[in-house]
Amino acid sequence: MDFMTQLPELAQNLEDGKLLLYPTETIWGIGCDATNELAIQKINFLKNRSEDKSFILLVDDLPMLSHYIPYIPPKARNLIAYHSRPLTIIYENTKNLPLSLLAEDGSIAIRVTLDPFCKALLNAFGKPIVSTSANISGQPFPSCFQDINPLIKKGVDCIAQHRLDEKSDATPSVIVKVVDDEDLIFIRK
Repeated sequence: MDFMTQLPELAQNLEDGKLLLYPTETIWGIGCDATNELAIQKINFLKNRSEDKSFILLVDDLPMLSHYIPYIPPKARNLIAYHSRPLTIIYENTKNLPLSLLAEDGSIAIRVTLDPFCKALLNAFGKPIVSTSANISGQPFPSCFQDINPLIKKGVDCIAQHRLDEKSDATPSVIVKVVDDEDLIFIRK
């Protein structure tokens, strides 16, 4: 199945507050509308995950990012524009996001995705998507769709029919933290 034909269904599921199992540029993830508090709670329940853990969000471009981050430092903008690997940036300040997504210090981790499927999904949906690994909390990350725990597969409302047979050898994203609204610290290279 061409993933473009499933995009309206996936976007509608997200709009309806449902959980989605989908491939990202790193690993398979569980996602939901990042602005829907109830959907976020459903992910915590499904993963048996502590509610005090923060999430990573996916956005498709800088305009979407700027709707949720009040100030994107020039260094971060440049890094996003020129980085070729998956890049997650932790921002100190946010806006328009539920508190349950944020770390204890009020920060949020967001990745401007490079993956064509994720970009198309985000574009069709129009809002950020939660991206958390498709595993029960504390269990290993699945390297492919077949490795995902059946409880996760049964616990989501919709499964993206894309890259179901691929084995992932993707490396984790680079993680950078914005400090004092200007400087960047590399946490994981």
